[in-house]
Amino acid sequence: MSDTITYSASEKRFCLRTDSTLYVIDLYDGKYPLQRYYGPAVDTLPDAFHVYRAFSPYPTEYGPGFSFDTILSEYPTFGNGDMRHEAMRVKGPDGSGVTDFVFIGFKIDAGREPIPGLPYARPDADTETLEMHMEDPVTGCVLTLRYVVFPHEDVIARSYSLRNASGGSVVLENGMSLCLDIPRADFDLTYLPGTYGSERFNTKRPLSQGCFLMDSRRGSSSHHMSPFFALSDRGASEESGRAYGFNLVYSGNFRSMVEVDQNQTTRVLTGINPDTFSWKLAPGEVFHAPEAVMTYTDKGLGQVSRNFHRFANRHLARPCGFERRPVVLNTWEGTFFNINEDRLVKYAKEAAALGIDMLVMDDGWFGTRRNDLAGLGDWWECRDLFPDGLGAFVSRVKAQGVRFGIWIEPEMVNPDSDLYRAHPDWCLHVPGRRRSESRNQLVLDMGNPDVLDYLKTTFSKTFDGVGLDYFKWDMNRHLCEVWSSSLPADRQGEAYHRYVLGVYDLADWFRTQYPDAMIEMCSGGGGRYDLGMLPYCSQIWTSDTTDAVHRTKIQSGSLYGYPASMMSCHVSNHYNVVEDEQRMEFRWRVAMGGPLGYELDPTSLSDKVKETIRAQIAEWRNCEQIVLWGDYYRLTDPLAGAVYAYCHALPDAGELYLNFLQLVPEEPKTYVLKLIAADPDAVYKDRYTGLIVTGQQLRDGFAVRSERTDQLAKAWYFVRQ
Repeated sequence: MSDTITYSASEKRFCLRTDSTLYVIDLYDGKYPLQRYYGPAVDTLPDAFHVYRAFSPYPTEYGPGFSFDTILSEYPTFGNGDMRHEAMRVKGPDGSGVTDFVFIGFKIDAGREPIPGLPYARPDADTETLEMHMEDPVTGCVLTLRYVVFPHEDVIARSYSLRNASGGSVVLENGMSLCLDIPRADFDLTYLPGTYGSERFNTKRPLSQGCFLMDSRRGSSSHHMSPFFALSDRGASEESGRAYGFNLVYSGNFRSMVEVDQNQTTRVLTGINPDTFSWKLAPGEVFHAPEAVMTYTDKGLGQVSRNFHRFANRHLARPCGFERRPVVLNTWEGTFFNINEDRLVKYAKEAAALGIDMLVMDDGWFGTRRNDLAGLGDWWECRDLFPDGLGAFVSRVKAQGVRFGIWIEPEMVNPDSDLYRAHPDWCLHVPGRRRSESRNQLVLDMGNPDVLDYLKTTFSKTFDGVGLDYFKWDMNRHLCEVWSSSLPADRQGEAYHRYVLGVYDLADWFRTQYPDAMIEMCSGGGGRYDLGMLPYCSQIWTSDTTDAVHRTKIQSGSLYGYPASMMSCHVSNHYNVVEDEQRMEFRWRVAMGGPLGYELDPTSLSDKVKETIRAQIAEWRNCEQIVLWGDYYRLTDPLAGAVYAYCHALPDAGELYLNFLQLVPEEPKTYVLKLIAADPDAVYKDRYTGLIVTGQQLRDGFAVRSERTDQLAKAWYFVRQ
């Protein structure tokens, strides 16, 4: 065992160390874990935080010097004197939600244990786990707090499990995965709100006394608010200043809250949204919470992003299974619902000639599905479209020299479908109330084992032996009238969470049933763009918006908390822009921000555009490693001006890839872009122009001139000589 996690019995102190940070938990009177310190690695800790305020209750055995209302609590519970928002509320047999968990033991292990039914970060050889065991003698509940330390990414993952050790039932009414109390409040909050087609627009606001809530009650993490957020020093820059980053490895309703109290202490909470959650625990039953992650740096928000990018790439995302990430051609914007076997074979032939690796057949291939009015849930091949069967069609496509992928939307059902007519009780609904539709769809009850059995059986019959290389999993509406026919009345509060567990169960089935196939997640674009999906997929469709100017803002925001390797990006042909050389260049450069794909009709392109696409894909192959796996540096904010500039750097700074994207016309001005990842002692050569420049010059600032035009793209690829 290394010294990543240590315990001092004399000081009653746990120390959790990463390469750059230290996290310290003290046990007050050996009973109550207090948050002592989280920051850069230091030899001497600051003084402990103690303060008394009038109207703050205190346990009589300790006197007014100790109040749950003013301490820095590691995991606060409801009703014991802490008037701030709690991390946990458990309703016991007496009907109250008051608990008083006290420390009873701990365990430190190498590696980590899986979280049953939930995604979690994979360990490496240096990962260690601390388990702190707590007990509430009145309710008979045992709480285990888990801290999984990933030292080389400066990330700590936190979760809990709650076991009912009493003789009666209890109800978990609130259970946050992470709480962090910080003894200051002079922070700016950065978070990622949005809406459909405008997801994850980075937003910043100063903290003040009170509560700021970021959440989803839509059944998924949603287009409207991302689980990622960060706190940074006021006045901190991209590359300097103290900053904390947070995220949740979960794909359902979440709540993240930042509360500043009477003492200017900041409390951070994140976990399952308690507004749509409760969980009944019979004697002996255990509830497992999703994992939350946190990071700290004194190198600004840019380093928060890079820490989370490395963490997601190394410990969460599923490898794609191919030697390189495939460039896909998705049929949606070329055909919409007009699926035709001969037409798609022609698509495949043209795609192969362009250097595209994968043809993905989107919506409209199954059952009676010819528009969005019918057929969802009937997951069998349409023999009118594929007279010789889906397998024969896939063989024809692959004979053209490309792989083949297919679109699915497993969680949904049209009322006009064989599935709904046979099992109307299998969708989420409340007896006696309307069944609201969205996009002509209802939502299957993914928490119902019968629904999962049907989906697994049907997909297996349709897809086994077909030779599929890729699944695009979509979700095109949110949840309402959430009630499950598979649960009794006193467990209906579990329906939202059981839905998410069912999604994970089916996603894991796809992962194991088709181990050689790549999965891309989607939810009307970026409606379930979260860390919880990553262990089941390699990338996520970032947004249904493919307008390149708008995409710069979505992609820039996404990269605050999520890696470029996750961010599926396509070149599309809205308004026939591919025939405009400058706009085609701009769309491609924007789509080079993540795994590259195309969304157009390849049979309608001119020879000039085809040659352009061939060159684009060849250049992508030269850049993909640095884009997908390099360190990312934000240089300008596209929400704040005319230009989005950023740089990718391989970790040893031997290569630097600089993109300069001008969104709107402006009077020409000079942007001085500081490439701090450059080695100051090195000499670099731009692979495109042959320009020679020193690393110190790049660090001091590389000058780029804007122009009186829009949708202008410039790029440099500096290689150390």
